[in-house]
Amino acid sequence: MKTIVCERPNKFIAAETEVPEPTDGEALVRIRRIGICGTDMHAYKGNQPFFEYPRILGHELAGIVERIGDNAEGLKAGDQVAVIPYLACGECVACRKGKTNCCTGMQVLGVHLDGGMREFISVKATNLIKTSGLTLDQSAVVEPLAIGAHAVRRAEPEPGEFALVIGAGPIGLGVMAFAKRRGARVIAMDINDERLAFCRMWAGAEHTVSALQGAADKLAAITGGEFPTVVFDATGNKRSMEAAIGLCAHGGKLVYVGLVRSDIVFSDPEFHKRELTLLGSRNATQEDFDEVLAAVKGGAVDVEGYITHRSPFDETIGRFETWLKPEAKVIKAMVEL
Repeated sequence: MKTIVCERPNKFIAAETEVPEPTDGEALVRIRRIGICGTDMHAYKGNQPFFEYPRILGHELAGIVERIGDNAEGLKAGDQVAVIPYLACGECVACRKGKTNCCTGMQVLGVHLDGGMREFISVKATNLIKTSGLTLDQSAVVEPLAIGAHAVRRAEPEPGEFALVIGAGPIGLGVMAFAKRRGARVIAMDINDERLAFCRMWAGAEHTVSALQGAADKLAAITGGEFPTVVFDATGNKRSMEAAIGLCAHGGKLVYVGLVRSDIVFSDPEFHKRELTLLGSRNATQEDFDEVLAAVKGGAVDVEGYITHRSPFDETIGRFETWLKPEAKVIKAMVEL
């Protein structure tokens, strides 16, 4: 089968590999859509934590079940599915509490294990979600949107509360969309004015703030001098993550959604005087996937507007470098098989 392998940083190769043979409890899935995310781009550039080469990237996946045995999920050959790419042990301290998203032995397809940049993949039936009524495109973006939904569920913003989302990439946009669904007043912050305009149009952000020009003063003006009571940082940028504490209201919450390959250092007096709640948000759970499915099916999330670039599978290697360039203006790229 056709396969794209990230052989080393900045190097993809096209390869022919064997179609995987499903083991007990697994399904063989024919991949039809592969969403490209920041993790893929960081891995390609050599900046992704917990990563080894060579690796088949791709974890935002939609496809058709090609072969499957008896399963409790009721899946059968021919079903359209989205893939939950997080493989949890089900037994550790986190899993026992239902926090499978941060399993102590977590393995993520396309990161710790080979992912879906190929024609077929073998996946546990328990990691498949039937997506009847959704398009293949919609099925493929359930996973990145679930990450945003999970971050919002962690923070529990209340209706009318100011929620600042720093970083207007695909994950940040998902955070905005689901914060809006909870009734929060969303403020989008980024360094790119076109991205900020997209936040207003696509995510319905009430306010936008440039991170380059007096951001703190603008946030103070928007919030009546009190600053946002919930701040999400979805940048994966060390400087942004460290500075985010200074943008939180006293008694507020700061949620790190992004991941950076670095230590984060901040002023304890600033943290302490605000009595902040600091939260990490990793991956998503079944509950978050279910929320996204309901939102997409109900028309609350515009998937077609979210996807800005497309490529046939055979042309992906040639186009990937261009997607990394700011002038390409990529929000979400989608690979089609």
